[in-house]
Amino acid sequence: MPDTIPADILDAPVEGLNLKGGTFGDQLADAPTLVVFLRHFGCAFCRETVSDLRRLAAEQPAYPPVLFVFLGTPDEGREFFGRYWPQARAIADGPKRFYRAMGLRRATLNQLMGLQVWTCGFRALAKGHFMGKPVGDPWIMPGAFLVHGRDVLWCHPFAHQGDNPDWSTIPSKIPAVEQH
Repeated sequence: MPDTIPADILDAPVEGLNLKGGTFGDQLADAPTLVVFLRHFGCAFCRETVSDLRRLAAEQPAYPPVLFVFLGTPDEGREFFGRYWPQARAIADGPKRFYRAMGLRRATLNQLMGLQVWTCGFRALAKGHFMGKPVGDPWIMPGAFLVHGRDVLWCHPFAHQGDNPDWSTIPSKIPAVEQH
């Protein structure tokens, strides 16, 4: 996982939902931003992540702005986020340019179907999240990066597709000088 966002990615044009300006860099706030790379929209863990982050952003005033990156087209993103978080800011990355730049790769069979995945699947199911039709590459691994400008302050290396970090602790990852 990179320590910084590659300069060519910051300057890359983006399309998506509720975006500010036209480049990846334009989407990053002056303060730390949580950039979350989702799996395909049919993934129960993708749905769980968006729902959990929506709830935490509403409950925790100190929660950093969230920016999603997703596989698919802006229209597919509007359909998905319209159900799970209509106000979400999200970048469409069907070609996986941003995924590759941030070191996210295709999963191994164990990362997709290992025992730990099944255990986490029950967690997602208990929250009401089911599998659906894949939109995008069902083999891509997710990613979570707390960034400030080009700098990656924190990242979560997913061990498997259901290995969500404790999203509630994200504000504690922001250096004290950054918190207001």
